[in-house]
Amino acid sequence: MTYTANLWLFLTLLFGIIIVPGMDMMFVLANALTGGRRTGLAATAGIMTGGAAHTIFGAVGVGLISHVSPIVLTALLYAGAAYMAWIGITLLHNSITIDGVGQVGSRSRWLAFRQGAVTCLLNPKAYLFVLAVYPQFLLPDYGPIWLQALVMGVMTVLMQLMIYGGLAVAAGRSREFLTSRPGATRLIGRAAGALFIATAIVTALR
Repeated sequence: MTYTANLWLFLTLLFGIIIVPGMDMMFVLANALTGGRRTGLAATAGIMTGGAAHTIFGAVGVGLISHVSPIVLTALLYAGAAYMAWIGITLLHNSITIDGVGQVGSRSRWLAFRQGAVTCLLNPKAYLFVLAVYPQFLLPDYGPIWLQALVMGVMTVLMQLMIYGGLAVAAGRSREFLTSRPGATRLIGRAAGALFIATAIVTALR
């Protein structure tokens, strides 16, 4: 697989990860609906900061493992593929819906930013996910790990900006769509699940 094809695969998987309704999406929606568009964008900026930190963590972890023990990296690649397949199966068998967004009161943009960053940074599942997924795409054959991680980090924050930022701008309409159409959110979750399984198979074979 070429480096360009590798990036497209990561971008497709990244879209599937972020578009699935979850804690980050609910956080942006809650802030946008209670504090307005700018507060929602501030929350998005906080989550983007956390996403950038996760990229750094993934790059450092993969770089150290690849230099210390290539065998461990190979084992991590297979374990990561199995983990992604498990996530995909879970998404296929569980219904993901958004029932509503509660009121959280008047909020400042700085508070929304800080809480978004802290919430993202303190999520233990995010670190487990990074260690499982990033080794599939940060490969020595494609050049310096830090440069690959930089590209993936930029892609991550831009995807978060596009999805969460767009959601913040159109908070009212988006909330109505997501809460009134549970079938749509279930479809999103199952499509993402299929994407996870397909990616796991491709990376394991590679």
